[in-house]
Amino acid sequence: MTVDRPADDSSDDRRTDGGSDHQADATDDHRTDGGNVGAAATDTEPLDGDTESAGRIRVRGTLVEPGTAGGWCPDIDTRMATLETPLSSLLTSELDITPGTNALADADRITLVPDAHYPYHPSSGVVTDPAVVGATVAILERRIDGEVVVAGRSDDTISFERTAEYLGYESLLERFDADPVDLASEGHTDTRVTVGDDTVSTLVPSRLTRSTVVTMPSLRPTETGRVAGGLRTLAAMLEDGTDETDASADSRALGAARAIDPALSVLDATTVYAGEPYAANTLFAGPAAAVDAVGTSLLERSFEADDVVRRAFDDDRPSITVTPVGVDPESFDLESLRAALPTGGLPPADDTPAPVTAAYRLYAAVSGDVVPPQLEGGE
Repeated sequence: MTVDRPADDSSDDRRTDGGSDHQADATDDHRTDGGNVGAAATDTEPLDGDTESAGRIRVRGTLVEPGTAGGWCPDIDTRMATLETPLSSLLTSELDITPGTNALADADRITLVPDAHYPYHPSSGVVTDPAVVGATVAILERRIDGEVVVAGRSDDTISFERTAEYLGYESLLERFDADPVDLASEGHTDTRVTVGDDTVSTLVPSRLTRSTVVTMPSLRPTETGRVAGGLRTLAAMLEDGTDETDASADSRALGAARAIDPALSVLDATTVYAGEPYAANTLFAGPAAAVDAVGTSLLERSFEADDVVRRAFDDDRPSITVTPVGVDPESFDLESLRAALPTGGLPPADDTPAPVTAAYRLYAAVSGDVVPPQLEGGE
């Protein structure tokens, strides 16, 4: 992506907070591996499409502690204090719009859906840092009157209650008027949506269709190499329904997005995982599909080869502009971030990497909690 810096403050692209815009264009997205945003086969086609037909979509980005080297802090209160200002910068435009025109500002019920699964520790970058979620809850509770919950889903391996306990959500949310919610234990609505030639039928948690949903993914790949993203995070909340066309997991992810219609996606790129953890100290917010496209670009995955992200735009190439906000927007540099990120994949589900075990041991030493037995060679 190139940097689109307007020549003066009168430019349409100059925001009131002084942030300049980073926009993909026709000279952009060269990769050594051919995995550019705009196409799977070549390394010269852009993410940016025909702006008149596709329209320009804005994603906001902000640095956390700009100018610092990063690194993991095990104290969640310290992390939350560091995160509140940059998160406020991301959420302000969503909360300051005239009442009656914005889903988030007017919401009676907000459901936050982070990337939360076991046994990965937040310092690995494989899950959303609970401090990002906690700081978001704190901001929302100060700005709106609605109910806020943090949702996850139990699976055949572990209950969401235990996952929330290991990740620290239960103790974190006790300080707010917010609760962790296991969507597997709540009612579901049989929902049918059309995705291309498929009619996707799935059981969507009723809470997600009756509340304002904010996805909060971590920046990481899936086991298949695609960006995990907000759309796939939502798909993980679904219960299988009777599908007349036996639609693929990709179609189910798209069906979930269209049935739930999330109001916003907040991408936690404070610590990124792509073969190894990397302290990127960055956050993004915007429409879920657009944020996933930005994540695809940053991880140097192919936009064209990702059926979920590409088809979320009805196979049009989106024009996406990333606008820096926060205390130091001029230091925000997507190209430097993308070049610095590792390019590996996610470890297999049955292979917990050494950094994750080490992170849990550090966390346990500081917090007094126990290391999960799976990470110590137990059952």
